[in-house]
Amino acid sequence: MIVSVAPEAALAAKAATTTIPIVFAVGDDPVKIGLVTSLARPGGNLTGINLFSSELGAKRMELLREMVPAAARVAVLGDPTFTLTESYVRDAETAAHAMGLQVKVLSASTSREINAAFANFVRERPDVLYVGVSPFFISRLVQLTQLAARHAVPAIYSVRQYTEAGGLMSYGTNQTDAFRQMGVYAGRILKGVKPADLPVIQSTKFELVINAETARMLDLIVPPTLLSIADEVIE
Repeated sequence: MIVSVAPEAALAAKAATTTIPIVFAVGDDPVKIGLVTSLARPGGNLTGINLFSSELGAKRMELLREMVPAAARVAVLGDPTFTLTESYVRDAETAAHAMGLQVKVLSASTSREINAAFANFVRERPDVLYVGVSPFFISRLVQLTQLAARHAVPAIYSVRQYTEAGGLMSYGTNQTDAFRQMGVYAGRILKGVKPADLPVIQSTKFELVINAETARMLDLIVPPTLLSIADEVIE
């Protein structure tokens, strides 16, 4: 069996074999990106879970604006090498423009380019930062959260690991629940069930995590409305 947690890896695995079962977790519609022919009847040797990572962009922008209601300019950081970047950047821009925000899109696919993107903040001075979905960004979460703190830029991220590392806030799929569901599917397949007969799971558990200590460092008062819906507040 092959278990994949990135669209590029899942697509590569699909191209490599039509017989070995593949269980995937991807952040966009697996039909749209060509992994399966149907959510209900995947067909072939693949099934898995849709994390909706790229489809939560509007909600993240809404939460970020609620945290910083006076914001007028937002920087959107994207990884140009990641499959889903074009989709989530477009959604983030649409949501930001609907709120009357000015948008500056910055790209980074190396640590040096991340540093350069934040150096741009000295000139542009965005009010808030939207860090896009990317496995590379997750691997550089300490760098990203430390730079956001150094430049005093309130930022929202896609998964809770950023917030645990000192990021201001995150909103995304509950990964513990998603990976548990992948494990259940893996177990069923190892017992003889065909991937083609297991519908693609649509994530239903999403979590908002807020780092209250970081908010205080940024001189932000977390609105009661956000505190009331947060799944966790890190003190």
